[in-house]
Amino acid sequence: MCTGKCSKCIGITLFPLATCAIISNILLYFPNGRVLQLSEITDLVWYFHGILGAGILVILPAFMMLGAGGAGCCANRCGMLLSVILAVLGFAGGAYCVVISSLGLIGGPLCDTGDGEYLYPFRNDTLKDNYLFNQTTWSICKEPENIILWNIVLFSILLAIGVIEAILCFIQVINGLTGFICGTCMRRRKTNISGM
Repeated sequence: MCTGKCSKCIGITLFPLATCAIISNILLYFPNGRVLQLSEITDLVWYFHGILGAGILVILPAFMMLGAGGAGCCANRCGMLLSVILAVLGFAGGAYCVVISSLGLIGGPLCDTGDGEYLYPFRNDTLKDNYLFNQTTWSICKEPENIILWNIVLFSILLAIGVIEAILCFIQVINGLTGFICGTCMRRRKTNISGM
């Protein structure tokens, strides 16, 4: 496969992933569809790992990958080099999303335990006693309703998206370097045709 076509395929794949990451991060602000006070929202949501990390920092290289893969082949060596630089940025955004999502899953949500005070009831758990592996502890959180399931699902989605984006951007780094070093496919095709 031509490096430009590969670049274009990766760019096209990154757009829906980035969109899903942005939507998932926004949904974390509205647990169970409710609007909460700012002080009642889990702190890791404010790191914008889905909006900025797996969203905007991945959309930028995706646009460049589409440009580098224009007309079915590499536009030029400079375009491929720029796609490498932006793919590193996208890799960093995906990795950032993975780290924050992992911390969000491990630490658990901010919730009301029944006394009207919002706190993190699972932050000091050991991995063995972690709430993720013990659903009976979920009843500790009274408000917002289903906050634990809400956080687990959305942080897991963001974790998976971040991993996929980081892998795709890493592949683009290798692909872009190959396109930069080896040149465009069009030149190789023309050389092969004229040599026949």
